[in-house]
Amino acid sequence: MNARTEFTQPTQCSEEEWALRVKLAHCYHLVDYFGWTETIFNHISARLPGPAHHYLVNPFGLNYTEVTPANLLKVDLHGNKLEPSEYDGNPAGFALHSAVHGAREDIQCLIHTHTTPISAVVQKKRGFTHDDFYGAQLYGRVGYHTFEGITLFDDEKVRMIESLGDKHILVLRNHGIAVGESSIEKAFFLLWTVQRAAENQCAAGALGGEDNPLEEGIAAKCADLTAMLIRESGFAIKFYDAMVRKMRTERQMSW
Repeated sequence: MNARTEFTQPTQCSEEEWALRVKLAHCYHLVDYFGWTETIFNHISARLPGPAHHYLVNPFGLNYTEVTPANLLKVDLHGNKLEPSEYDGNPAGFALHSAVHGAREDIQCLIHTHTTPISAVVQKKRGFTHDDFYGAQLYGRVGYHTFEGITLFDDEKVRMIESLGDKHILVLRNHGIAVGESSIEKAFFLLWTVQRAAENQCAAGALGGEDNPLEEGIAAKCADLTAMLIRESGFAIKFYDAMVRKMRTERQMSW
């Protein structure tokens, strides 16, 4: 596939699907832009409209900067490719993404990362604390899943969904996190919040002295207010679009 066709809408692709592909490709590039990639590993998926629970995901083996709207894979809940592609998906991602997309109608985009700060926090028994500005925004929104090894096997799906419950952040203990939301923009903003919370928690933990804990009521209020802003004000869309503009300008992207 040459450079021109990588960024040209195929004739069989609807306008709605192509717009989703462009937005998801930008999300991959943003994760790289912020330095949150794990080389060719990890994965971001976006569910396609319709009752079949099909979703888009990255071709395994490509850097996030090599992901384009056209080379994203379209797969079913078993990880089977629904359109021809020279690429395959990452088998370690199918159990996680298919479980969530199959069980949670409200989650249209799922992002999995394990940056160093996030990996450090999820290794600790207490997990995320809620005593800083970003950590408070996660209050009541985090589910915890016991590490079972690389997520390759179907039998773990039920347990992951039970661990997630009705929440939007799944801590994979001793591993990383998965965040899911009703749009790519909201999922990316949630990821950014989780990453900032992890960075702050690691920095505070490295300092001497006693932490100043927040009251649970204040943390809950902060989390509820953030959720309302994202849900009702277009806050996440403004943030996402601004980050895409910044990235495209600095990287001189032509698509």
